[in-house]
Amino acid sequence: MSENDNEALETAEEELDTEPTGEAGADPDVDPDIDAEDDLPAEGAEEADAGDEETQTEDPAEGDDQPMLDEDVMPDEEADLLIPVEDYLGAGVHIGTQQKTKDMERFIHRVRDDGLYVLDVSQTDTRIRTAADFLSNYDPEQVLVTSSRQYGRFPAKKFADAIGARARTGRFIPGTLTNPKYKGYIEPDVVVVTDPIGDSQAVKEAITVGIPVIAMCDSNNQTSNVDLVIPTNNKGRRALSVVYWLLANETLDRRGADTVYALDDFEEGI
Repeated sequence: MSENDNEALETAEEELDTEPTGEAGADPDVDPDIDAEDDLPAEGAEEADAGDEETQTEDPAEGDDQPMLDEDVMPDEEADLLIPVEDYLGAGVHIGTQQKTKDMERFIHRVRDDGLYVLDVSQTDTRIRTAADFLSNYDPEQVLVTSSRQYGRFPAKKFADAIGARARTGRFIPGTLTNPKYKGYIEPDVVVVTDPIGDSQAVKEAITVGIPVIAMCDSNNQTSNVDLVIPTNNKGRRALSVVYWLLANETLDRRGADTVYALDDFEEGI
């Protein structure tokens, strides 16, 4: 990560708690030689991809969630949000999983009677604004958006189209960020991921080459390799549509663009 990137991220987060920073080499599980010449995609590699969404454990909030209109979803009931709190709740943005990590504790407001953790939507809202501030400092084409999860692919691609970024949805090919010999090799300045678990390959490669990572994180995510967390249900179709929609409009607003997208633009027809 360059000095300018560090300064930009610190400026964007100056009123927030300090995030664990995923600097190059910070992940002890990442071999610095992981993407040498033998990293070129090999025949049959797709079956061996442990990060593919089919290998992940199903979650109570997986898929087209059935949100409950909880009333107690943030400490400050009068918080000034980008959209009415009912719109966040109707999309299930607040619905976490039945697991939580120590990293995500500070983004969790409470636990429901059914065991699902409730994410603080006021922090989701604040982090969307912070991420938009950060992304607006970059050349649009130098922003990369990834999503391996099925429900994140459409809104992630729409977000990329809206702000002029590049998107890699579906399986993330090893070497995309680290192997210049791979024909799909790119050198973005910042990466946005839909889920650090499903998009683990993109996160590892970003950390290896020192690119800052913005990630949508659920209650069960580890954030040690994430530079900026957006706490949200990152498994639900409507939740991801809402968060990507807001992030797109806020980023465009910071750039002074006149374009404003409707939520319907980010919702894939069923």
